[in-house]
Amino acid sequence: MQRKQKEAVVDVLHETFNGAGSVVVAHQKGLTVAEITDLRGRMREAGAGFRVTKNRLAKRALASTPYENLTDLFSGPTTVAYSDDPVAAAKVAVKFAKDNDKFEVIGGGFAGQELSLEQVQALAALPPLDELRAKLVGMISTPATRIAAVTAAPAGQLARVFGAYGATE
Repeated sequence: MQRKQKEAVVDVLHETFNGAGSVVVAHQKGLTVAEITDLRGRMREAGAGFRVTKNRLAKRALASTPYENLTDLFSGPTTVAYSDDPVAAAKVAVKFAKDNDKFEVIGGGFAGQELSLEQVQALAALPPLDELRAKLVGMISTPATRIAAVTAAPAGQLARVFGAYGATE
């Protein structure tokens, strides 16, 4: 790879790290092209990205980003998964690691803090951001629905009483 190509890769990775909501770092040992393509497809479906990286270039790209404290994780055959949704990349990477012995999640980062393997697994166990938002909206709208039902109930009961009274006369 020539110097200009390396600089371009560093620039792209730098922008990726700056814009990511979360980053998952993993080692891949002997994954086939088909397996990596499958993983990329899963990441894409979840709204995440995936790259096999050169450690030296990734360490340069991490400088002056919220994830610059992850440089120690970049040794060996390293891959990076990233996403705007804090859960998406972790969820796909952890699931893929469970199904494939050649892929091992080693850590990650979220909101500028380094995450251990256990923390990445805990992050992966959370529901996606859209699902959390839907649950929150549901929790907020439920009391309003109940209030409307309670205030409408007496009027409905009163109408039924009048209807029954009118039917008997």
